[in-house]
Amino acid sequence: MKTVVLFVSAFFFTASVAAQTITLRGNWKFKIGDQARWAEPSFDDSTWEIVFAPAAWEEEGFHGYDGFAWYRKSFDGKKLSPEFTYYLSLGYIDDCDEVYLNGTLIGLSGSMPPKFKTAYNSERKYSLPSDLINFNGENILAIRVFDTTLAGGIVDGPLGIFRNTNNRMLLDLQGLWQFYRTVNSNPIVEDAEWKQIMVPSPWEQQGYPKYDGHAWYKRTFKLPTTINPNDNLVLILGKVDDFDKTYLNGKLIGKTNDGEGYGRSQSYSQLRVYSIPAGLLKKNGLNTVEVFVEDMGNVGGIYEGPVGITTRANYERYYKKSSDFFFWNE
Repeated sequence: MKTVVLFVSAFFFTASVAAQTITLRGNWKFKIGDQARWAEPSFDDSTWEIVFAPAAWEEEGFHGYDGFAWYRKSFDGKKLSPEFTYYLSLGYIDDCDEVYLNGTLIGLSGSMPPKFKTAYNSERKYSLPSDLINFNGENILAIRVFDTTLAGGIVDGPLGIFRNTNNRMLLDLQGLWQFYRTVNSNPIVEDAEWKQIMVPSPWEQQGYPKYDGHAWYKRTFKLPTTINPNDNLVLILGKVDDFDKTYLNGKLIGKTNDGEGYGRSQSYSQLRVYSIPAGLLKKNGLNTVEVFVEDMGNVGGIYEGPVGITTRANYERYYKKSSDFFFWNE
């Protein structure tokens, strides 16, 4: 029987391996309604209401309200260091949410109307992309929330920004990816209709219940200046249910498929660790990871972390000893 993590992987996100840097518990700007411009960092929210979080918005003067609402809060990036990686903890949100950092969507849980799906019982923990953080001053968090009934809003749990004290990734690739369902293993078509999906997390938890079949994942990123593309690097893709073929900048760098059928295959339990050929990563410009996934049943997709790029030395020292892994190269 398969055992999976139902939301973001706890590989990095546990109290024992994280140190809180900035608390977000307390007063937030708040407004009922829904306008896309409320995510923008330059938006003037000076006339908004003030509510305390975590607490149901019904307890903060909005009794009986069901629908859309937004939260906004600023934090000082000078309290953070570009030498470390961080994640955002938002506790439990009823029912679903989209989270923006300085105007860019960085995470979501559940799905908004018209294809509503609640995620009220999932703890929110989102990676904070270093390239979006203003380390020299103010940053704006904006959270779009939709609630259908009973309590609504940021209702419970620890709120804060935490430093990943054991993250040995040179580049953390957890977070939002693009996602495209397909009926077969054909290459991605030019007019593919990409959706957004969180990685790692089963796709069943993100609007694709009971889906068994094929899909593509895609993530585009810029290489940090701290990474030398000629070093001995690996892509750690976490665990995938069931099989994958993984491409970097159009080149197949790894695949996992033990050839067994549903109920017998153990591929879903293997950590994907693929060597990156020297020079394949672009030092300037965009790099793209594309992952073709085949799921035979039960949960599907890139369901558990860690996900990112690191050196082979870091992998062997910090990750290899705690996982079964499958290594394939051409």
